[in-house]
Amino acid sequence: MALPINYSVRNISVRWASSLFTALGIAMTVAVFAGVISLQEGFEQLYRERGRPDVAIYLRPGANSEGESAFSRERANILLKERPEIAVDAQGHPLAAAETFLAAYMEQVIGGNTNVPLRGIQPASIALQGDALQLVEGRWLEFGTDEVVVGQPVSERMVDCALGDTLVLNMTPFKVVGVFTHAGAEGGEVWGDAERMLEALDRSYFQRVIARLKPGTDIETVAAELEDDARVPAKVLSEVEYLAAQTTYLSGVLEGLAMILTVIMGVAAVLGSMNTMLASVGARTHEIGVLLAVGYSRFSIFMAFLIESAFIGALGGALGVLIVLPFDGLQTGLMNWNTFTDVSFAFTITPKLIMTSFVIAFVLGIVGGTLPAARAAALKPVEAFRAA
Repeated sequence: MALPINYSVRNISVRWASSLFTALGIAMTVAVFAGVISLQEGFEQLYRERGRPDVAIYLRPGANSEGESAFSRERANILLKERPEIAVDAQGHPLAAAETFLAAYMEQVIGGNTNVPLRGIQPASIALQGDALQLVEGRWLEFGTDEVVVGQPVSERMVDCALGDTLVLNMTPFKVVGVFTHAGAEGGEVWGDAERMLEALDRSYFQRVIARLKPGTDIETVAAELEDDARVPAKVLSEVEYLAAQTTYLSGVLEGLAMILTVIMGVAAVLGSMNTMLASVGARTHEIGVLLAVGYSRFSIFMAFLIESAFIGALGGALGVLIVLPFDGLQTGLMNWNTFTDVSFAFTITPKLIMTSFVIAFVLGIVGGTLPAARAAALKPVEAFRAA
């Protein structure tokens, strides 16, 4: 004979105060886990969802990011003008650009400083971004002048980066003439004319070449051809491959942090749940004896207490998700350890993350309730009546 589910639910409502505090302990664990993983999800979405297989990134051999790469002007021009795999526009101009990339230590509006990525671009850089790039304020920069456009998060978070401000880079003033949005990590950058950026930053080389490939181009063949090229040795990756490689360090750190905090707080939550359920067993010893005496099996007793603990875990999961949901879409910034620059992105709560949080909370409830449930099921009716 099995105990009805409403028996477990009724006991939670009778002991609502202790059940609520136990659920809150589980909720805090779930909220911390979901909060950190939502950071990881938001960061990865900057890169994972926008790579294009028909766009190639050319880097120095051995470089894992553009910050580690370098091309002289001569080598960059060879890639731009002579590579047969690069597509051209209606006027016959290559759909490719040589870009420079550097981090600048800049002051935040809220105080403190951080590394903000500066990108020197060429006219084709804008065209290559397609619909992912949108101008939302002002206008695009005029090439050959000391003007910059900034990503919207940068304009909001950094000093001297709002529309109309003057941003000084290594003693050279640049006028902020536009604000743009971008679906990827570029949305948190400052863009200026590559030649003016190189001069202002006292540099003589580019970091990468980005190009759209002709239809049917096998990028692996191109990569093998340029790997040991005598004139321009280069590492060639599709944009998909390149962007995926830019998430390894920070994503791994966030995932590891989430696991560590979840284990530490989860142990505390399990102990809290176990303590609550043990107290419940102690308070209901006589009741358990009656249930055993009237014919309920020990397995039914065990399952009733386990279900009660699982309900408390599920309640904790719901509370934890409610705590973290207001953070969804909230903009923040962290250091990308692959490039050592600040990246602006938003907390991202996904259905998968919500489901995972519920599973964690449910498991914590089950684990915390197993020992008390076993103790309740092990009671003998005579001993239970005597204890009462």
